[in-house]
Formats: sequence, structure tokens, C-alpha cells
Amino acid sequence: MRMVQPFLEIADLHAGYGRVRVLHGVSLNVREGEIVSILGANGAGKTTTMQAVSGLVRATGGAIRFRGEDIHSLPSHEIVQRGVTQSPEGRHVFGVLTVLENLYLGAFTVHDHDLSARTLEWIYQLFPRLGERREQLAGTLSGGEQQMLAIGRALMGQPQLLLLDEPSLGLAPLLVKSIFETVRMINERGVTVLIVEQNARAALKLADRGYVLELGRIVMEDRADKLLADPSIQEAYLGA
Repeated sequence: MRMVQPFLEIADLHAGYGRVRVLHGVSLNVREGEIVSILGANGAGKTTTMQAVSGLVRATGGAIRFRGEDIHSLPSHEIVQRGVTQSPEGRHVFGVLTVLENLYLGAFTVHDHDLSARTLEWIYQLFPRLGERREQLAGTLSGGEQQMLAIGRALMGQPQLLLLDEPSLGLAPLLVKSIFETVRMINERGVTVLIVEQNARAALKLADRGYVLELGRIVMEDRADKLLADPSIQEAYLGA
């Protein structure tokens, strides 16, 4: 039987900031079409893992492969060109630019204007509020609207793999539910998703599989429904 190559493969990844080592041999994989969640407490290394995949943090050991190609030594814009985009923790929208200008910044590697225009209309369907506020300065948006904008900007890059870092951070519960429903719709459109999320219950209900990261190491992996039912996960992350 032919082995199916992981869509994204992280193998024995080591990374950090200067002399501070954060990841100590992280290994995980994401199959095409999946939603995979990374759980962990603050400081576990979740964001560092995402930034290493997107090229914002350099790996000091191990490998990151996307569709079989080593990408851990590529600059971030080339990783985007290969189909990996990120919606970062904290949103990081450009407050002095309009919603529309922020969205088009996400398409800086896309040279097909018609494709970008179609993607923009799809984003407005996913997030009608962005269409209503397309000429409004991003800095004047609410936190939830800025999160919609950060995800929309990442989608403008035509991702095959979307990295979502804490999409529900600071949002009201009703808006969290809406954001996660939209992530499901994005996945159903054919975009594979790797998500880091403090709201472990919502993330596991959304995901197909999950990994638990502690102090820079993967300590558990399983199907999302099994992690949800695991007493140790419930105690540590689900408030049970």
C-alpha cells in the first residue's frame, strides 16, 4: 500500500528566540483537508510553532515540509507563495489603512487580478461586516471585526494551508461561535487548517485531530473527540 505523504510535516523541530530555546523536538503532521488543533498553556510554544511554519521564526533543528518540500529555510514570502498563510495572534491589522487596503495587502503574492476579485467577494460573503466597512480605517473596527479582517487578509493569499493563531482571543462567546463556524466553512471550501487556540473545547469540537504541547514538546496526540473525552485534558484545559 502506498503511504500518503502528509500535507504538512513537522519533524523534530527546534526553534526559539536568540538564546532562548522554545521548541525541543516538536513533531506533528496535518493531512490535506483536515482541521488540526494545537492545545497548550501560555508559554508552551504554540505560537512559536506557527511562526516557524510561516517562516517568521527560524528553525535551529529538524525539518518542516509542505507537500513534500522542505520549507523551513525559505523566507516567509516564498512560503506564502507556496500556499501557506497565517492569521496571527493579536490580529496585527494596519490601523491607518482601510479594510479593503488591508485585504489587498494579503494578496501581495497573487498576480491574477480576477482571482483576487473573486476571493474578495467570497470573503465578503463569509464576513458581510467587512463588505459594509470596506472603506473604514481598520483601526476603528471592533476586536471581532479586526479578527475577521485578519482571517480575510490571510485568505486573500490563496492558501492551501491556513494557520490560525488564537482566533477567539478577547472575543465575546457569541462572536467566538460565529468565527469558528466560519472556519468550518473555509475548510469545507478546500482549505486545510492548523489552529492554535486557548479555547480548547471550541477548538476540539471544530478539529479532526489535536496535539497537546507542553514546554516545547508534544505530550499527547489523538482524534479530537478522544481528546475531548480524556479526563486529563478535561482537567487541564476544559475546566472540568
